[in-house]
Amino acid sequence: MKLQLVGCSHHTSAIEVRERLAFSSDEVCTALDRIRNRYPDSEAVLLSTCNRVELYTAGESSDLIPSSDEAVRFLAEFHGLQPDTIHADLFRMSDEEVLRHLFRVSASLDSMVVGEPQILSQVKQAYQHATAQDSTGPITHSIFQAAVTVARRVANETTINQRRVSIPSLAVADFAKQIFEQFDDKHILLIGAGEMAEETLLFLKDEGATNVTVINRNPQRATELATKWGGRARPWEDLAPALVEADLVISTTGAGEPVVTLDLYKREIEPDRNQQSLFVLDLAVPRDVEPAVGDRLGVYLYSIDDLRAACERNRLARDAEMPAAIKIVDEETDRFMAELRHRATGPIIQRLRSGWTKPKEEELERLFNKLPDLDDRSREEVRRSFDRMINKLLHPPLESLRDEARQGSPQGLLDALKRLFQLRD
Repeated sequence: MKLQLVGCSHHTSAIEVRERLAFSSDEVCTALDRIRNRYPDSEAVLLSTCNRVELYTAGESSDLIPSSDEAVRFLAEFHGLQPDTIHADLFRMSDEEVLRHLFRVSASLDSMVVGEPQILSQVKQAYQHATAQDSTGPITHSIFQAAVTVARRVANETTINQRRVSIPSLAVADFAKQIFEQFDDKHILLIGAGEMAEETLLFLKDEGATNVTVINRNPQRATELATKWGGRARPWEDLAPALVEADLVISTTGAGEPVVTLDLYKREIEPDRNQQSLFVLDLAVPRDVEPAVGDRLGVYLYSIDDLRAACERNRLARDAEMPAAIKIVDEETDRFMAELRHRATGPIIQRLRSGWTKPKEEELERLFNKLPDLDDRSREEVRRSFDRMINKLLHPPLESLRDEARQGSPQGLLDALKRLFQLRD
């Protein structure tokens, strides 16, 4: 079995790189189709979130899946980039390292905000998309289902997920509250109506926000979200006038390019604001607000990477629980790898024993034909003696195979036993 991972995250690359490599839902489906057509015997799952883009591939052997360099080229070519421009920003993992990483990601131990709840649903969604595109198989089924089990153990057996703190909560509590002492008198504009937008609105409501406007390209979704939380929806065409009226803007769309450009701000928004302070939290990747907007007078613009310091404080506060969570990840990784090694050695052991059964029976039949006067009890004793001898002869190679499996490297001995005893697959 071969597992491979190529990707980037907030640990290894800047937001500009992650923006260029991000996949929309439709692009994920297209990319998986291309991988399946190019590597028909490879399983693949593509995880793309605000903070990471990760391409998981798996197969029965390394020659059935794209090499790490081929995976890098695939990601680059899909987005119209040169591989050498992203090469240094991508990490590469294989086999057990991939498994351990996926378990940590799913349990939110690798997140910008440790313990945030969104990543597990995003991992599940990535796996479901891949399954719907027929790009998963027995290996990816096993590892992603195991990842869900690990995440649940961490949630149940540690306090990592208690008082769940997500990116929206930090955006409100650690950034917006630095500018505004209260929110009940502020006009809040929510651009986008997805999961992160709704979670942000939940935290704003807890802080007393009452005047909320929701704008989304899908007017029905904007209306549903605004109605649910006692706000009002406005059509997408009202984006500029809504920005003129806003005190605080939270933007979380899935647009591929900025929805608030510098030109739009200077031409249609800035003249009517009279230098009134505007606080903007751009939580989208790719970014919704052109960075140069943050240079305008009275504008306080923060991107998702600006949350890094607040997230680090969060991480330090949870350090006490991290050893217990990591221990769970290690236990489940060891358990999974032991099961895989057992699956690899089990058939060889069975074939090795089966291969000795036929000559044993032939020799017993020949012996019994020469000794026709043996009673049943004596025959059974002779048969037991043959079985004990075979078990003693097989014990050294089988014990060596088990030792190699426990140490995690049985493949060399497996190949040797296949050749030595002429075992066919």
